[in-house]
Amino acid sequence: MRILAISSWCPYPPDNGAKLRVYKLLTHLAKQHSIRLLSFAEQGEDPQASPLAEVCESVQTVAGNPFKPQAPLAALDLFGTTPRSYRQTYSAEMQGLVDQAVPQCDAAIAFQIGAALYLAGHRGIPRILEEVETTVIRDRFHRRTISPAKMRAGLTWWKYSRFVQQLVESFDRSTVVSEIERQHLVEIGCDAARVRVVANGVDRAALFEPNKPVPGHMIYSGSVTYSANLEAVQYFVRDILPRIQAARPDALLKVTGETGTIDTRELSNLGVIFTGRVPDIQSEVTSSAVCVVPLKSGGGTRLKILEALALGTPVVATTKGAEGLAVTNGDNILIADTPAAFAAHVIRVLDDASLRRRLAANGRELVGRMYTWKQIGLALDGVLQEAVESRSAKPSATARAHQTYASSAR
Repeated sequence: MRILAISSWCPYPPDNGAKLRVYKLLTHLAKQHSIRLLSFAEQGEDPQASPLAEVCESVQTVAGNPFKPQAPLAALDLFGTTPRSYRQTYSAEMQGLVDQAVPQCDAAIAFQIGAALYLAGHRGIPRILEEVETTVIRDRFHRRTISPAKMRAGLTWWKYSRFVQQLVESFDRSTVVSEIERQHLVEIGCDAARVRVVANGVDRAALFEPNKPVPGHMIYSGSVTYSANLEAVQYFVRDILPRIQAARPDALLKVTGETGTIDTRELSNLGVIFTGRVPDIQSEVTSSAVCVVPLKSGGGTRLKILEALALGTPVVATTKGAEGLAVTNGDNILIADTPAAFAAHVIRVLDDASLRRRLAANGRELVGRMYTWKQIGLALDGVLQEAVESRSAKPSATARAHQTYASSAR
């Protein structure tokens, strides 16, 4: 089929979770279909000169940051049904490219909600809304106590949930990365039969990377320019790390990813190294004795956990950090939600080689069974077939295979 793919994130270089997902899924789909990619691109990003240009039929870009407002706030932005963040970042140039491309394609995929708006007026073509996410805004409301701030968050969630419900209902199929996200959509009134779970994944080659940890070294993979990552690092450094260092003075945390304008000097003085973006994240993960994921907020599922499990690096996470993944506490991951329990788990992993080996083996088995990009790509291809066939015929064998995968992933 000729597939139109629209992405707000420039998929290359795949230096964050959102970009990596788009990049890997497009690479897989291009093996079976002809892909026409439309993407935004900031300075320094050039998917036309990337491997994507070799696998896609064509790659076109619109210059600029798709998440920065293109127009000033207007009254309609406050009272309209579309959240103002999407109204203000809407690009007429991208809409023009989409309008030109749709008649030449058999189906279309919008990667995330921002990209979906450009397909809103094209209901004559089968369409997929890929990776719908509601947890972040939902949690902002549910985590607050009664206050004016909670009332504002409640209004935001009310408006956003209705916007998402209408958008999901207008597409032939939508995908989410976990069963938890799927249930959130059902709660706001979406038809469960039109929503499919397509998880995050890792490269199968990572399952065969040797793990050679440096004693006492821990890693947190994630740019602190993202508020949930910054909150997690601050929580770990303030409440957990001192407990670990009391038992293991050699304990050292590496935080990889962009720091932007965040002042990390105070945190760096407490046994933490901010590496910035690294050329080889796998080497950083395999040289760490434990991957810590002390997240307290955020949506989706954590690629950092899947990558660590695939590479044989044990993971200690909060319940929120491990949310949406088919992990089992004590078997392939350790989970704790208090500073004392979290620190105790990390110390156990640092001190107990047999525990590290058991967690590593079980983690790799889980990833190989459920979370490789090949499996994920096949799942999305099944959703694509469903979307096309839902307008006419019965589901194909490919679509039925996806339904089997989705059931096993829940």
